[in-house]
Amino acid sequence: MRFTQAFIPTVKEVPKDAVDASHVLLLRAGYIRMVGSGIYELLPLARRALHKISAIIREAMDEAGAQEVLMPAILPASYFQETGRWDVYGPVLLRLKDRKGGDYHLGPTHEEIITDLVRREVKSYRQLPLNLYQVQMKYRDEPRPRAGLMRCREFLMKDAYSFDADEEGALRSYGVMREAYHRIFRRLGLDYRIVEADSGAIGGSQSAEFQILAQSGEDRIVVCGNCNYAANVEAAEAQAPAEAAPDASAFTERELVETPGTKTMDAVVAFFEGRGVTHADTIKALVYAAGDETPELVMALVRGDREVNEIALARHLGVDEVRLATDEEAGKALRAKVGYLGPVFDAEKYPEGAPLRLVADPEVATLASAVCGANQTGHHYAGVAYGRDFEAELAPIREVGDGDPCPVCGSVLATYRGIEGGHIFVLGTHYSGKMNATFLDAEGQAKPLVMGCYGIGVTRLLAAAIEQHHDDDGIAWPMPIAPYQAIVLPLGKDEAVAEAAAGIYAALRERGVEVLLDDRAERPGVKFKVADLIGIPLRVAIGGRGLKEGVAELKGRTEDASENIPLDQLADAVVARIEAEGGLLRPRRAEG
Repeated sequence: MRFTQAFIPTVKEVPKDAVDASHVLLLRAGYIRMVGSGIYELLPLARRALHKISAIIREAMDEAGAQEVLMPAILPASYFQETGRWDVYGPVLLRLKDRKGGDYHLGPTHEEIITDLVRREVKSYRQLPLNLYQVQMKYRDEPRPRAGLMRCREFLMKDAYSFDADEEGALRSYGVMREAYHRIFRRLGLDYRIVEADSGAIGGSQSAEFQILAQSGEDRIVVCGNCNYAANVEAAEAQAPAEAAPDASAFTERELVETPGTKTMDAVVAFFEGRGVTHADTIKALVYAAGDETPELVMALVRGDREVNEIALARHLGVDEVRLATDEEAGKALRAKVGYLGPVFDAEKYPEGAPLRLVADPEVATLASAVCGANQTGHHYAGVAYGRDFEAELAPIREVGDGDPCPVCGSVLATYRGIEGGHIFVLGTHYSGKMNATFLDAEGQAKPLVMGCYGIGVTRLLAAAIEQHHDDDGIAWPMPIAPYQAIVLPLGKDEAVAEAAAGIYAALRERGVEVLLDDRAERPGVKFKVADLIGIPLRVAIGGRGLKEGVAELKGRTEDASENIPLDQLADAVVARIEAEGGLLRPRRAEG
């Protein structure tokens, strides 16, 4: 493609709300344009990169025995109503009515629809196992679309669904998909980790995320450097302390202390600094609402230097999710302002004991002389001990972080930021049971299909790759997913140089290289800047001096120096670099 014919609308300035590198660079380099909040146009460079990502995904899925289908994006409400997700999804579901008043929605995911297809078509165990996938737009009314393609309301996704006769078969299918995903992410040229994860609203018994490591990632993951353990902090297991109870010899007398203006943990620690109190010597008390219609109030207790793992808390309580109680809800139940709450309930004020359920992380049970809120505005207790001053249900509800012991081998865990690029689940009969999706086994007995599902955010991968591969000058695409593999830059106004550049361009295209020719009448500096901005992996530059010497400069996007290559060897050198970096050569196509 010649630059003068290409639609690459680069810009210098972007909206102020574009702060993530991928969002800024996709806008500046002419890959995307925003239509509305969380809704983007994908321009030619983006489409070329997405086509390559999709092709890599399709190749791996096909090799793993999955078959591609295409399901509708606009769906009748009846399927989500059948499984209860019409209500569970809430406002995230983009709902609409047809001209007859019928309820429909745009598909955020397709478990119900694929299950309906299979329950109508698969009748016998002889038709199993079966794995069907699609690459299709999904729609979710995100409350806070952010970071361009990272979290938007319309996005391209690959979703696959496996169907087996039993749990053993489902685990085999899960393993096949796990290996296919490894091949995909390696082929994409991304640095990633596979981590244990929570199944969330999808449901199911087992799941793992493929996290792309990036400092801008909204997910936190913990990784053991000694064994293979890795997990999203939401699903990470907190290792229980060796001691399950406080040391009685360390008990001190409980003391009510007036602490005005100490609503935060930092303020509490500063107030008690003279007593040598640290964050690890305090108890953080947060009130949560569990359940939907008539939520139960629960006080979650963790050490002051820890955070509550809301997924773990919900799991312990047996609910789908929890939310922080409002100040009004907490204040009404405890008759004290948020910031001064704690697990000790004075008998005079609370003659019937604790007015809500208490759940404490086991670390809290080891504290022998802690500081906590006194359930009295402007006051805290000092010298509080678990077992003597309060009781609670013990459950591992704290977030795991840097320096914590690995639950598998005991080594130290390290924390990383990550972007969820893929998620795989063993669903079991979560959907087939609700939708009566059965098959006849070898004995003629009706059994529910055992399912798995496997998603990859294709447009998110486009952004995630940039988050991991960029510098101050622009994007630095991995070769396998770059929209073009090479760019040819004729430097200066010499017609002979322009002709030589056109000859290089034609020779590379003849060899199957995806190449862009910057034939604009621009200064060399402008061409260099644009080539770096749009991120083409290989740059071939030729000027008057090089033409006289019979050489052109070949430079990798992330390399500091270029190499002079004789013109008669240039095509071979470019092809060798592309193949070495995992790129594929394409048959020559007529230029449009």
